[in-house]
Amino acid sequence: MTRGFVLGKFMPPHAGHVHLCETARLLVDELTILVCWLPDDPIPGRLRLRWMQELFPQCRVVGHDAVVPQKPEDHPDFWPIWHGIVRAAHTEPIDVVFAGEEYGLRLSQEIGAGFVLVGPRVDAGVSGTVVRADPWAHWDDLPRPVRAHYARTICLHGPESTGKSTLAPQLAAHFQTRWIPEYGRVHCELFGTDLDAEGLSTIARVQAAMIRAALPDCNRRLIVDTDALTTAAWSLMMLGHVPVGVLRGFVPADFYLLTDIDVPWTDDGTRYYPAPADRQRFMAACERVLVEASVPFVRLGGSPDERLRHAIAAAERLAP
Repeated sequence: MTRGFVLGKFMPPHAGHVHLCETARLLVDELTILVCWLPDDPIPGRLRLRWMQELFPQCRVVGHDAVVPQKPEDHPDFWPIWHGIVRAAHTEPIDVVFAGEEYGLRLSQEIGAGFVLVGPRVDAGVSGTVVRADPWAHWDDLPRPVRAHYARTICLHGPESTGKSTLAPQLAAHFQTRWIPEYGRVHCELFGTDLDAEGLSTIARVQAAMIRAALPDCNRRLIVDTDALTTAAWSLMMLGHVPVGVLRGFVPADFYLLTDIDVPWTDDGTRYYPAPADRQRFMAACERVLVEASVPFVRLGGSPDERLRHAIAAAERLAP
């Protein structure tokens, strides 16, 4: 039985970290990965621990959160302290320490293990510091769980028949990313348009799950055709209130594009409110839920081309 050990901050994990840990995993029977953090780190330690556990489910991934010296010059007992940390995290003998930098050699000597320097680095020029400074510039170096963290969601929000479903794929094509269709339309086509609190809550819950599932696979931005705030506006129109289930656990998008009613209403079989007064009331409900949620948004009006141009300009200003 050969046991390996990798230690790091993984702040955040990137292609070099993945290559290091995958190489180590293939060379030993059991691999332990120790994720270390301090209270004031720019990325929470438990989030990084969760990322590494998701990336390496076949390994033993554990965390260490005590405030300890980070460099040998920080404390005269630096190496004895870290010897104790490693032994506490891995009580069995360690056969091989793996690292992408030469510090691992001294650590291996301290604990009486062999050492493998995994290189040359496949992520030359990329480090946690560099990635944190501009994660979108290093998108290809980010594993899926980390991409979900740095992705930004742009949600099309507004009354029915205001061009959301047309604009969503256009925006996605411009930014070469994914878009999520409106689940409410599918739900109504399958189960009918007579919605109650349970149906509206189901629509909001499924839409939220579809958004979360797509985040790791988008290209920096995820375009969403409605979310729970749109369902909340529908609830105000249909029920006069927002059921608790609609916004339970709701995570808002990073930015909202509010589509105006200055376009003709058309009937597609799942629409409700053709009267001008109802459209005005629906528009007011859509804006109300955005304001009450304190989310950033811009209003889109004008021709389809104008809406697309303004939407692109607003989305381009969004950054991680």
